[in-house]
Amino acid sequence: MTIDRDARGRRIVVRHTVDGRGPSGGPAMTDVVGRLIEITESEASIERRDGSLARVPLADVVTWKVVPDRPRRTRPASAFSADELSRITSRGWPAVVSEPLGEWELRASGGFTGRANSVAVHGDPGMELEDALAAVVAFYDEHGTRPRAQVVVGSDDERAFLDAGWGPGTGPRPGAIVQVADLAGEYRADSEARVAPTVDETWLRLYPRVENPAVAREVLEGPTTVGFVAIGEPAIAIGRVVVTGEWAGMAAVEVVPERRREGLGRRIVDTALAWAVDRGADKAYLQTMRDNTAALALYAPYGFAEHHEYRYLEPL
Repeated sequence: MTIDRDARGRRIVVRHTVDGRGPSGGPAMTDVVGRLIEITESEASIERRDGSLARVPLADVVTWKVVPDRPRRTRPASAFSADELSRITSRGWPAVVSEPLGEWELRASGGFTGRANSVAVHGDPGMELEDALAAVVAFYDEHGTRPRAQVVVGSDDERAFLDAGWGPGTGPRPGAIVQVADLAGEYRADSEARVAPTVDETWLRLYPRVENPAVAREVLEGPTTVGFVAIGEPAIAIGRVVVTGEWAGMAAVEVVPERRREGLGRRIVDTALAWAVDRGADKAYLQTMRDNTAALALYAPYGFAEHHEYRYLEPL
């Protein structure tokens, strides 16, 4: 069996052994299909359609082959559940510390953004709610921050937390709406925009939420496929775009106050979406405050529509 080490970035299918016995009595096997992100001497990292990462030991590989690029969009963006989309958005804004609690995700990042410093509540925590809440409190006590949960508004999870004595958070951002769009048509990168794989000082200076640059960099640069868009030197407009599987995540579009209403934000978004489509994205999401009318107006022409809303809850 030949492993193509030059297939990085290509779509592959890998069959490999897993624990247990198969139907015929031999080793149990499973297939992984996705984009080859990295290959080392011992394992291959493969990104699935939803952005989740499979790490396959090369010693367990039975067959390996490059396959044609996946077909475009088998499900529209609006067909994904809030739980599915919550997992996808979390992969696009990864916390410095991430630990599973069943299907929940405990996230801590030194206070940089609510998304990276709250438990993402989706699925089953694998234990009784009372025990799960105690585990959440213990995790955030360990990391020196107030316990916080990100819950979908109107969900059973939100009701369970409220019934357990949790309430609206005390932070400056109580939550956000999540909007989605199917990427169709042409997106043209702006000739004056640049897209870098890492964030530089001028980009950070224009992003208003950075208190600890080292922590911010770790979160912002965390995904495998991420681009930092900027126009001007020094930058007068910026944005961040991430691709996880078939999804693009738009964030951090900022324009210096004296250059607003000149179309710079639109040029940033056009460039970011063109970059994302080139890397396999056919759907996109964004998260913004409901009262951020400027952001909502910027994204509306691209077909973004509200998918769900989340808010942060804390123990009262």
